[in-house]
Amino acid sequence: MEKPIIYQVFTRLFGANSTKCVRNGSKKENGCGHMSDFTGAALDAIKELGATHIWYTGLIEHATQADYSEYGIRRDHPAIVKGRAGSPYAIKDYYDIDPDLATKVTDRFREYENLVNRTHKAGLKMIIDFVPNHVARQYHSDAKPMSVRDFGEDDEPAWAFSPQNNFYYLPGTKFSPNFDLNDPEQGPYVEYPCKATGNDCFSQWVSRNDWYETVKLNYGVDYQGCQQLVFSPSTPDTWVKMRDILLFWASTGVDGFRCDMAEMVPVDFWGWVIPQIKKEYPGVIFIAEVYNPREYRNYILRGKFDYLYDKVGLYDTLRAVMGGQSASLITGQWQAVEDIQSHMLNFLENHDEQRIASRFFAGNAEKGKPALLVSALMQTNPMMIYFGQELGEPGMDSEGFSGEDGRTTIFDYWTVDKIRRWRNGGKFDGKLLTKEEKDLRHYYDKVLRMCNKDKAIREGQFFDIMYANYDNELMDTNKMYAFLRKAGKELILVVANFSDEPQRTWVKIPAHAFDVLGIPTLSEKTECKELLTHSTEKHILVPDGTTYLEVPANGGKILKFTL
Repeated sequence: MEKPIIYQVFTRLFGANSTKCVRNGSKKENGCGHMSDFTGAALDAIKELGATHIWYTGLIEHATQADYSEYGIRRDHPAIVKGRAGSPYAIKDYYDIDPDLATKVTDRFREYENLVNRTHKAGLKMIIDFVPNHVARQYHSDAKPMSVRDFGEDDEPAWAFSPQNNFYYLPGTKFSPNFDLNDPEQGPYVEYPCKATGNDCFSQWVSRNDWYETVKLNYGVDYQGCQQLVFSPSTPDTWVKMRDILLFWASTGVDGFRCDMAEMVPVDFWGWVIPQIKKEYPGVIFIAEVYNPREYRNYILRGKFDYLYDKVGLYDTLRAVMGGQSASLITGQWQAVEDIQSHMLNFLENHDEQRIASRFFAGNAEKGKPALLVSALMQTNPMMIYFGQELGEPGMDSEGFSGEDGRTTIFDYWTVDKIRRWRNGGKFDGKLLTKEEKDLRHYYDKVLRMCNKDKAIREGQFFDIMYANYDNELMDTNKMYAFLRKAGKELILVVANFSDEPQRTWVKIPAHAFDVLGIPTLSEKTECKELLTHSTEKHILVPDGTTYLEVPANGGKILKFTL
């Protein structure tokens, strides 16, 4: 049994080395990372952090302002591309690798295949994006198999809706956003009839706040009419095209798909397609980006997803607790998904969210430590971190299309300075990191590695002991969260401290925990190991008794007993 630890990395930025990036700079000005930057040494360093999977974000070819026409790739109109580099979620060719990522553009797919092999050789499983809801406005595949028809190639644009159309149309209208569509070189961008925009905008009048660089794919739901899924006369064409795309990428050796905005695609499609992919490739996992808790069970039971984002729940709650809310709120979040807990993917950062160290979030990476203990250690479900999180990356650059918003850009050519220094030209020796950065990475290393090293964390039972401490005047349940993990003779007590001050506390362990977990009474002081400091302590464990602990500020205590 393995507890998945997913390391998400924005592929384009990982190997970028510029020390002086230009705002809104071109690839030539700011440079760009490549798939070849993920050397054996790089992947070993990621695995040593405790990762079991790596999610390469932005591998598939997407719209860009860079010109690759000399390689037979059609140019994109810059007016409908976000940023100089473009969004990795405006897919331009579902059957190709993004040329930015290749050291030799003509060999880009071979370089991708080499990346798959290096990843597996390093003992990591590989996850890529699957973007099912929308494509780039000028989607065109020049790499598709001969038998494949392009999206929209057989559409009837005179029909606002048909289950066999790939797009939704607004007949008689012209794409007319509230910004200029003209370009000095290419002239104005013209789209007639207008297609519906990716964020379910069924209007020609889109704004900068819309996903204007994308068009919505049609899965047979008549949004402009009955609002229902329509099968007539057969399975919608988009379903078949997307199944074939998933089969294509699965055949290249990937181990999983992170499905972008999965809830914007009918759950019926997922329930139809995922079993077909798993029949051919049984080990492939599917992760859904879903934000509506009322749909969670639907996408697991009917949609057949392996894992769902636990964003509107644990992530939002931990963020609130880091901002001063009571740590006791955490209990309600795991209880809300207790029946599907093994399917929830925990995280504290990803490409959509603000960095912990940014001034928009906690302002200090140290404040993420107790949240990491809770998110990574409280259950057996997967944990994900975002590259640079383990170094305290603040995401406070103003890169171009992406302004100073506390996020690492996904639209621009840029360098993530902490990652650049950690890489140190491919040495990964840490010599260019500050002491604080080294210490933080070491902390992440210890926590993430124990997720699979310690049986009680990897596969053990979970028992929340907060309820027994609400009336305990010797424990501040607004600042501290405590739970037990138990497997066989291993018992682990985790206490997370969200306070900026160290805590001297007496944690009560309820008698019910002894009964449920089968914990023997330890009436005499018994030696245990503190897993964060590797020191030893001695404690008494008795039903409804208290255990005295000194817990560091913005940190925690992890005591491992061998019973």
